[in-house]
Amino acid sequence: MTKIAEKFEVSGSYLARVCTELRVPRPERGYWAKLAVGKAPQRPALPEPLPGDLVVWSRTEGFPAPALPKPRLIPSPRMPRPTRPVSGTHGMIRGAKPLFLASRKIDDHDHLKPYKKLLVDVTATRAGLDKALDFTNELFNALESAGHRVVIAPPDAPFSRERIDEKEEPPKKDRRQELYSYGGLWSPHRPTVVYVDSVAFGLAVIEMTESVLMRYVDGKYIRESAYVQSKNRRYHDHTWTTTRNLPTGRLRLIVYAPYRNVSWSMSFQETPAKTLTKDIPHIVKLIEKEVAPAIEKLQEAERQSEIWRQERLAEEERRRQEDDRRNIAQSINESRDQLEQVIQAWSKVISLEQFFRGIEDRAQPLSEIERKSVLDRLQLAREFVGSQNPLDFFRAWQTPVERYVPLSMRGLSAQSKYADNED
Repeated sequence: MTKIAEKFEVSGSYLARVCTELRVPRPERGYWAKLAVGKAPQRPALPEPLPGDLVVWSRTEGFPAPALPKPRLIPSPRMPRPTRPVSGTHGMIRGAKPLFLASRKIDDHDHLKPYKKLLVDVTATRAGLDKALDFTNELFNALESAGHRVVIAPPDAPFSRERIDEKEEPPKKDRRQELYSYGGLWSPHRPTVVYVDSVAFGLAVIEMTESVLMRYVDGKYIRESAYVQSKNRRYHDHTWTTTRNLPTGRLRLIVYAPYRNVSWSMSFQETPAKTLTKDIPHIVKLIEKEVAPAIEKLQEAERQSEIWRQERLAEEERRRQEDDRRNIAQSINESRDQLEQVIQAWSKVISLEQFFRGIEDRAQPLSEIERKSVLDRLQLAREFVGSQNPLDFFRAWQTPVERYVPLSMRGLSAQSKYADNED
């Protein structure tokens, strides 16, 4: 383990935790000593991954997108159905209560906001936490008894959590309010999902709230129904009322599609006369019935995503061709302008040279003193103008292709370079 860890630039204990997370068998303590004397146990085979297992680990790179789940006519052989009901405390519920109670500071009637984010998706008040965890535990055991695995979604799964509303009677909102409304409820780092065969369904349990008229009396809010006005006529209560959302103690279960671009959910909630626990067998059956429709929605979402991807590629190609045509036209115009400037510069240099030669020719008949004076002055003029070679201007000129290589010629250019390298 130490030698392999050096390859990935991590510690041996860290790599051991990675193997545990991936369910990869590794030698136990004392294995190498037993191997040296020929008493080592046989190396176990790599187990088949279960739905929800993490199958990829990377220290730096992102995770590849998992394959789209395919429908199965029979239960997966990798996930055999248990022969007896699952009971006891589910692994995700065991030890969860103290982690939920380790919450940020809240009012007495607010939902808990635990510091830990990698928890089962349960949102409840301090008073309602036990009931919520008990129901969630029974639901998980029922799902596991039916052969369905309940886990916190692995980090390589591109799942998203449904937006959860805690109100027992959610108010009607328009689309703009939904887009710009942000709740203050706690939410887990990754959703809780149940794998029914190869399809994942998100699970969220929340304690509902109801709108209650409250009255502020003596520094605290009480229910309006519990308010008793003072009988002393000399004393008048200085109070006021307001509406607040208070926990009802009743639960709502939201089952949703955690896959991106798939909008589907169904909810079950308690009433004063009926608890959700009695509906668990019915809930399990309803979830099982949604496997085939969920796969159809996933396939349709993938088809729409591919259509959108092709449209985006076509739009990018159109912009690329437009940019190419614009760059070609610009390179032609810039090349033409530069050539005109080269011609003008050439003409100017030739004209100056003709002028200077004309001065030399005119100075020849003059007397020696006058000729020397004119030629000295001519030398000063040449130095003042500077020496310019017309060929330098022409060499600096760039053709349109030198300024910008059109897309249609880039393949030919690459082929010619390849041929030159071969030669």
